[in-house]
Amino acid sequence: MSFDGYDPGAFVCEHQFAHSRDAAAIAPILESLRTAGLDTLQKRAEAAQQELINLGITFTVYTERDAIDRILPFDVIPRLIAAAEWASVEAGVLQRVRALNLFLDDIYSRQRILADGVVPAAMVKGHPAFYPEIAGLAPPGGVRIHVAGVDLVRDGDAEWRVLEDNCRVPSGVSYVVENRALMLRAMPDVAQGVKLRPVGDYGPRLRDSLAEVAPEGVDDPRIAVLTPGVFNSAYFEHVFLAREMGAELVEGRDLVVDDDRVYRKTVAGLRPVHVIYRRIDDDFLDPDVFRADSVLGVPGLMRAWAAGNVTIANAAGCGVADDKAVYAYVPDIIRYYLSEEPILKNVETYSCADPAQRAYVRDHMRELVVKPVDGSGGYGVVIGPNATDDEIGEARAAIDQQPERYIAQPFLKLSVCPTLTPDGVRARHVDLRPFVVTGKTSWTLPGGLTRVALRAGSAVVNSSQGGGSKDTWVVG
Repeated sequence: MSFDGYDPGAFVCEHQFAHSRDAAAIAPILESLRTAGLDTLQKRAEAAQQELINLGITFTVYTERDAIDRILPFDVIPRLIAAAEWASVEAGVLQRVRALNLFLDDIYSRQRILADGVVPAAMVKGHPAFYPEIAGLAPPGGVRIHVAGVDLVRDGDAEWRVLEDNCRVPSGVSYVVENRALMLRAMPDVAQGVKLRPVGDYGPRLRDSLAEVAPEGVDDPRIAVLTPGVFNSAYFEHVFLAREMGAELVEGRDLVVDDDRVYRKTVAGLRPVHVIYRRIDDDFLDPDVFRADSVLGVPGLMRAWAAGNVTIANAAGCGVADDKAVYAYVPDIIRYYLSEEPILKNVETYSCADPAQRAYVRDHMRELVVKPVDGSGGYGVVIGPNATDDEIGEARAAIDQQPERYIAQPFLKLSVCPTLTPDGVRARHVDLRPFVVTGKTSWTLPGGLTRVALRAGSAVVNSSQGGGSKDTWVVG
């Protein structure tokens, strides 16, 4: 039996939890996985890994000396979520993204939430991703967060909690779609007869949503994916999304702004571009407005956006909404704009900018996870229970020097999934990133990206830190 020796220990097991929610749908899948045999699972895993290499499905890890292309390790044992459980998750992430869109619209216009003291004005106005230059300007279609990735974890109490919001340039959706294709080829017998929510229509749905918020009067918009180029860590995903949407893949040098309109340079002359799905950071979008030394963006792009002649997805300035300090106020943001209680809870968060909370963090470093408010990819994170004395000391010193740059959260007992390892099927910690796409309405990709910490005992799931991924099945 392939699951011999599997023991989730004191952690919530996602498979057992899904089975408790919908035994009729989940039990046959679990039985197929258990009876597959360890040798069979290993052979199929090897075939899947080789296919990843053949297809060039990679990401780039940057070190101090090199940029190394790697495949994202893929686990052939899927993560299972019962349909009833997914309905609650979906409602929660949709609620959250709706409130954050309203929050961004407000802080760039009337700033009611700041005047009412719900969110500290200094936190927003002093934020490096808040741009006074775009205050008072409404984006085409009224949407700022067109694509959001909301990172979720299940703690020891089996409740879903939001770990962070990704509202700038969330990545990883290509792995969701490719993982499903790999899974259906590697484990067709396990998927046979399963009522499985599809994910393969993400590209067309994204294109349709972006077309819905194209500039006014444009019936058949031309859509482009703006990439920094082949050396970007997510370049595979940029190519993938352009292909899936039937959009053009462009770099900044391929575009030009003339008379406040954006055009692509071609051998046949200039062709209009109406929607840009940008995969570069705000600072590099337009050297006329942001970093003057940027060679990745397009001079005049923000002027064309302000004139309503191009939609930029996601809009500039969204970084305020996914800041880890602002994150602590998202439940209040939901209550303020929607007059609703949050469906998904936050993880308890301590702001080191507050003297009392900072004192608590300094005294309880061994129990907490310290994070830079503007960090990503797991960089700069100090996990107290696993840190050395030197790492704890360095984190304390950094907090003392710039307390406003750090938050801390309790060390969570993340849920686990059965995962194929060199030692057999073992419990490994996981998180989940559902993706929400917003045009005139919002839609959530069923399941999303499950990231898995492949090292025994590790709770760090980021690909840049050695994590892998699983296919996520919404079943029943």
